[in-house]
Amino acid sequence: MKFRILSLKRTGLALGVMFLTSVTFAQQSKLSHFKLKDVKLQNSLFEEAMHTDLEYIMEMDPDRLLAPFLREAGLSPKAESYPNWENTGLDGHIGGHYLTALAQMYASAGSEEALERLNNMITELKKAQDANGNGYIGGIPESNRIWKEISEGNIKAGGFSLNDGWVPLYNIHKTYSGLRDAYLIAGNKEAKQMLIDLTDWMIDITSDLSENQIQEMLISEHGGLNETFADVYKITGEKKYLDLAYAFTQKEILQPLANNKDMLNGMHANTQIPKVIGFETIAALDDNQQYHNAASYFWKNVVNKRTVSIGGNSVREHFHPSDDFSSMINSVQGPETCNTYNMLKLSEKLFLANPEEKYINFYEQGLYNHILSSQHPEGGFVYFTPMRPDHYRVYSQPETSMWCCVGSGLENHGKYNQMIYTHSENELYVNLFIPSEVNWEDKNFKLIQTTEFPNSEETSFKIETQKPQKLIINLRYPSWAGNGFKVEVNGKKVKFDKKPGSYISINRKWKNGDQISMKLPMTISSERLPDGSNYESLKYGPIVLAAKTGKEDLKGLFADASRGGHIAEGEKIALSEAPMFVLNDIEDLTSKVTSNSTENLRFSVKDVLYPSTYSDLEFVPFYEVHDSRYAIYFPVETHKSLEAIQQKRKQQEIAERELEEATIDLVNPGEQQPESDHFIKSENSNAGVNKDRHWRDASGWFSYELQDENNEAARVQITYFGLDANRKFSILVNGEVIIKESLKGEKGEDFFTRDYQLPKKIIEQKNKTLTIRFEAEAGSRTAGIYGVRLMKKQ
Repeated sequence: MKFRILSLKRTGLALGVMFLTSVTFAQQSKLSHFKLKDVKLQNSLFEEAMHTDLEYIMEMDPDRLLAPFLREAGLSPKAESYPNWENTGLDGHIGGHYLTALAQMYASAGSEEALERLNNMITELKKAQDANGNGYIGGIPESNRIWKEISEGNIKAGGFSLNDGWVPLYNIHKTYSGLRDAYLIAGNKEAKQMLIDLTDWMIDITSDLSENQIQEMLISEHGGLNETFADVYKITGEKKYLDLAYAFTQKEILQPLANNKDMLNGMHANTQIPKVIGFETIAALDDNQQYHNAASYFWKNVVNKRTVSIGGNSVREHFHPSDDFSSMINSVQGPETCNTYNMLKLSEKLFLANPEEKYINFYEQGLYNHILSSQHPEGGFVYFTPMRPDHYRVYSQPETSMWCCVGSGLENHGKYNQMIYTHSENELYVNLFIPSEVNWEDKNFKLIQTTEFPNSEETSFKIETQKPQKLIINLRYPSWAGNGFKVEVNGKKVKFDKKPGSYISINRKWKNGDQISMKLPMTISSERLPDGSNYESLKYGPIVLAAKTGKEDLKGLFADASRGGHIAEGEKIALSEAPMFVLNDIEDLTSKVTSNSTENLRFSVKDVLYPSTYSDLEFVPFYEVHDSRYAIYFPVETHKSLEAIQQKRKQQEIAERELEEATIDLVNPGEQQPESDHFIKSENSNAGVNKDRHWRDASGWFSYELQDENNEAARVQITYFGLDANRKFSILVNGEVIIKESLKGEKGEDFFTRDYQLPKKIIEQKNKTLTIRFEAEAGSRTAGIYGVRLMKKQ
């Protein structure tokens, strides 16, 4: 089946379900955002963070971001490309994010300079599109070869590669999104036509591909292309773009989610979330219940089973087992900011389709505790936020750091005003308690919110309207609200029978000067990890509390341009030495928390912090913690369990420390970013997950580049699975065979490691980079490789 036929049938999967179930979905009340320009932030943490972001944005050089686009169009760039991901294969991805960020800053902060810079970038990108002559715009290296091969049906897709390019579909999705936002948010009409032309180019590229070929292509990370194609349909009304959105929906992900099947363990988290945003975007435009069900189930699964208290998820970018969060505590590569950025987008769309408070409850959780905390107060964005006690975060710099979380970070802090309020035809929803003013232009109606939340439990609203008018104002009754929640209108108490986790509806004729006040009681609570293990974090209302634990060895606090610069590689403090709560069997942790200052949210935990060196820790909102080690999750032990637990931890830590000290560099095969950071190359290779561990094998070969800056390498340690049988392959280092290996499956269901000594010839060459290659014998496969470590001499 060719794509042109597919565009008429739209696939039976999508179309058949649509007619059976669309009526129920279409009847639900759908809300809308206000335009960013119509919601103004007032003095607050959020307004301050917005302007910090704006300064960072303006420090960046548009000509350097444009360089890959001009280069690929055969034009001469005006400046050199940025380093890091921007000149090692993901060239141009930040440029798309930058367009969105500029549009947001024009709308949200009123920055005319941002608009001027945006318009200039659109002009330059138009030159590149005209030079390409076919509608294409992109900074992807070797663009012409990659797209030509794909259009001819020659598709070589891996999870993070497509025709030997580093996720080109993911990359170009940022360009689509940037053009869309330049038009929808900032009103640049030229961007609209460029977006349409770029989408027509994709239709041409895929016009001769079968449905199976497109699905094969979608094995490669592709961002939210289905979302942006659906958006083009919404902008133009032309059905061919909705058909393209359906075609770019990965059925391998859609179908199990629509059937409430959890297959997320081991999956690269932020590869999946944008696809699901696309499901809900299509559902809203085409009343598709199946797509909506898939998005709803995914959200419920991730939020309830895989999310920590700050609102983030994943370890080393992947969904770990929902019943085992041990890697979350052990790893320094905790929740990725991009994941929360996208989970908030998904929450927005689900709330607009079905305004349940749970979506805003999660949105608030992620906004305050992860997104707000992910920007340094003087500028710089965070990639990983470790949940490992006593570790720290790394911040980007404008000239060195071009990670995905820099791209989404540029956007995060320019749209804090997006979900404070929403509306339907005659209803206004107050979702978040942030100082702000919303101007409902169609109604000539303003609502001004004044609050010092969360430092205060009060928020109030003033109405400005030229004439009295009847509207419903829905006030959020938060899930976390304690006893004493109340609402007053013009000093009179509003009666209601709702419970926390709902909305209080006030239907009346509003007059100019009317006042609404709300009391939002907050209490201390504790939250365990979702797997039920004994690590707990403290919260005050929706605000996660953390403690600063020290400032020693903050290696790489502000990142350099290296591929691994986003990872906090300073010393890992032993978990047995990290702070913990030690209680008697009947004691309640929250009863031990006392307030030092409700005005500034300062708390102490009395008599239960162990060891005694941590007894004076002060707990503050996590969004205030920077340039420091910290602890969010604390193990909770009893006096009886403490000794045994500590002894077990110390034994484990001795072994872990010895291994870490002997390791020079390592790769986790099958995990996207570690493989990309080690410049994987492959032929006829596959990757997957077994027993919650990632692997890679090949009937051909695959290789990684490992770094040995101090020329200490003496051996290579490889981790295998004991049931791999009839696997014959060679391991090569810098082209030299160091072993011809044959696995027979005799080790059973255990994982095991083998050490291979490097030949003297390799050691004496003192290479800074060692290429380790796994090559199958003819007619066989390599073993599944679960770990590769470059090691020092024993």
